[in-house]
Amino acid sequence: MRIVLVTGPGGAGRTTLAAATALAGARRGARALLLTTESSAPETVLGTPLGADAPTPIAPGLHARRIDPGDRFRQEFLAFQERAGAALDLLGAAPLDEDELTELPGSEDFALLHALRAEHASDNWDMVVVDMPSAAETIRLLALPAQVRRYLRRLLPPERQAARALRPVLAQLAGVPMPAQKLYEAAERWETELAAVQRAIDDPGTSVRLVTEAGPVAAANLRTIRAGLALHGRRTDGVVVNRLLPTGSADPFLAALSGSQQTALKALREEFPDVPVHEVPHLGRDPQGVDELDELIDGPTGEIGETGPVDGPRPDPWTVEDRLATDGILVWQVPLPGAERRGLGLVRRGDEIVVTVGRFRRIRTLPSALRRCTVSGAGLRDGVLEIRFTPDPGLWPKSD
Repeated sequence: MRIVLVTGPGGAGRTTLAAATALAGARRGARALLLTTESSAPETVLGTPLGADAPTPIAPGLHARRIDPGDRFRQEFLAFQERAGAALDLLGAAPLDEDELTELPGSEDFALLHALRAEHASDNWDMVVVDMPSAAETIRLLALPAQVRRYLRRLLPPERQAARALRPVLAQLAGVPMPAQKLYEAAERWETELAAVQRAIDDPGTSVRLVTEAGPVAAANLRTIRAGLALHGRRTDGVVVNRLLPTGSADPFLAALSGSQQTALKALREEFPDVPVHEVPHLGRDPQGVDELDELIDGPTGEIGETGPVDGPRPDPWTVEDRLATDGILVWQVPLPGAERRGLGLVRRGDEIVVTVGRFRRIRTLPSALRRCTVSGAGLRDGVLEIRFTPDPGLWPKSD
């Protein structure tokens, strides 16, 4: 299965291009699904009302589904309320009814991740295209499973479930399940769900596709986004430049606007030398319906649906280079294309290292060899952050 996560700056047309990407896959014979949390825009683009319960047929080989975060929130809350019924009764709490539940902030993120996990586990599709939120929000969303799993391990470490064997006895004496037991049971369920989401995100067939317009600040905006994606190990498989005007117009206004777009397009190609940059023409209108989406993927723009081969497990891009023999150090190399020195931050906390790139942050556990070292410096060279480690004589294994 290929999973293509389509995102970009707001207003660049990512919903339209996500639909066109899914349609292009279906036109090549793939069983394609478009997932979206948007309510009206995808229906306008596809020309078909979408259901939330099951995928809606759009065209031969293409289905689309609208994720309902409110419904997902109500289901999860009611299930939690039922599991915690005994404890709530003990506290004298009155349970909430389904019709008085309204979704809380963040519900959409978890609903989207749950849907992504479910489709990844199914065998129904060859290609799933996800209409993601704006780029900065997408980066935080894709980092969420790993972050929450880390919080759970810190707050409720399984190895510290003291007196676990005594809990059933204590529960019988108290008449209700012990809160600690319920907490750990909930943590186990969350860990299972989040691990499945993480597998979908880390799958070698999952990639991110950026949609942008060819404006004067497009390259600068995408530079920060690309660095944030790289920080979390997300693969960018292409940049789609939307709404390009034809060149050579006799109208001075259109000619100047087209010239500005071509300048921005050149800057984007220079910014992403190792990533395909696809051009999508301006139709003079907002596409509505499958027939008009076909105009975006015909001819030279058909490659917007191409995703490239899946060639086995994806290696960890953070690699350790052994320079002990020459320089007496180990170097942890972190690919950060698009990052700038002024936005970088680096802090070591015990056996972890915290890397900050602009507004984005990632915490990684040090490889075993680096835990026996001290950080002796760092530098950014050609889009790679090199963190230098010097062996600690008190911890480094001594040769006989």
